[in-house]
Amino acid sequence: MQTPIILASASPRRKHLLAHLLDDFLIQAADVDESILKGEKPQELVERLAKKKAKAIIMNNLNSAVIGSDTVVACNEQILGKPRNFDDFSNMMQLLSNKWHQVFTGVCILHEDRVLSKTVFTSVKMTSISSQEAEIYWATKEPQDKAGGYAIQGIGGQFVEQIKGSFSAVVGLPLLETKQLLQQLNK
Repeated sequence: MQTPIILASASPRRKHLLAHLLDDFLIQAADVDESILKGEKPQELVERLAKKKAKAIIMNNLNSAVIGSDTVVACNEQILGKPRNFDDFSNMMQLLSNKWHQVFTGVCILHEDRVLSKTVFTSVKMTSISSQEAEIYWATKEPQDKAGGYAIQGIGGQFVEQIKGSFSAVVGLPLLETKQLLQQLNK
């Protein structure tokens, strides 16, 4: 019998991406505190939260393999979460405008006593974003629940000038690395 796989996320983007790798998986949203710890670096944060999300779900699903993932945007080591309001979003757009920034995505798979994890780092260069463009983008409602205030796979992609690394990791789940972790799980 095949081990049931659970995605510990309510993100429709992660669900869509994982469906490229698996025909059959369950979804259970992990309700965890995503607060940043004092002095925590972006990579440390995504690794901790990916594992924390998987742990929250595996406790009630011991015979399953659970995939946790987390993504953060950082500019000059400053972590940019989901915008709290328009002013916060506007500040993010000013910070990202005409600059490179980093997107960190952590993936962790827990199964029995195994912990398989990987962190992916992607650099993204934004074009110049005017305050008027930011206001129009905010009105679409797309940026309101996105780390860093934009969706590269959506309307926000119009501001992306270059990318170095994994596109799918910026969306929320690095496909290559997740596939490799799933292959390790079956060994």
